[in-house]
Amino acid sequence: MPELPEVETVRKGLEKLVLGASITSVDVYWDRIISGSIESNEFKQLLAGEEIIGFDRRGKYIIFHFKQWTMVSHLRMEGKYEVEESSKPLKKHTHVVFHLADGRDLRYLDVRKFGRMTLVPLGKECSMTGIKLLGPEPTEKDFDETTFYNALQTKKRAIKPLLLDQKIVAGLGNIYVDEVLFLAKIHPLRIANNLNKSEVSQLHKSIIKVLGDAVKAGGTTIRTYQNALGEAGTFQMKLAVYGKKGIPCIRCGTPIEKIKVAQRGTHFCSNCQKLTADQ
Repeated sequence: MPELPEVETVRKGLEKLVLGASITSVDVYWDRIISGSIESNEFKQLLAGEEIIGFDRRGKYIIFHFKQWTMVSHLRMEGKYEVEESSKPLKKHTHVVFHLADGRDLRYLDVRKFGRMTLVPLGKECSMTGIKLLGPEPTEKDFDETTFYNALQTKKRAIKPLLLDQKIVAGLGNIYVDEVLFLAKIHPLRIANNLNKSEVSQLHKSIIKVLGDAVKAGGTTIRTYQNALGEAGTFQMKLAVYGKKGIPCIRCGTPIEKIKVAQRGTHFCSNCQKLTADQ
């Protein structure tokens, strides 16, 4: 599933490719991609003649700004955008096509059909259920360490699933939680309110660093991910634990282990990320 770094990279690619483009018409080949109160037929009608005037990202959502509407796009597991000449045949799994006035198409492809697009009035994107519950963006500016510590003190849950649920901090998925916890030397099953201030401080710094580094690398390509420019990310070359089961830890040489935590494959070093009976 594309996580924050991959979604941010797609946003940057779309901004480079189609910012300022005018939409002449829209084709929707799988109606369920269009969610919310505005259904497929109305979606097509409202966007015909619109202009793409900006892009934002919130957590794992890409936000398209038009002159009269805002569209919130969630890629989910396999969703991706491609820009092609309108004359090129559609690829398999193409579900939505925005025909542009310059003779190109912005095409949305999704093998599993899990992605969603929601059209809302201008300025109403933050009132959507999926967005309004998100925690702060994982940046120095938005992600306050004291607020983070106080939030963790109220939670008697294992730290990994807590970070995955997006409410305390936005954008972390399975790959990056494993990497963050390894960098912070925290076991994925540690209970959140058991972490002391020093550990939370290190975790806070690790979240900002790992996601920041991954954004700079264009995200992580494990299987099918490519950005809107058709490029793969490179952060997979820097992964320390994810997908490294049985490989010696880069810090201590102990073989990386893999367990299930909250039904998610979880990688960690049992020596660097110790779990004691009182934790």
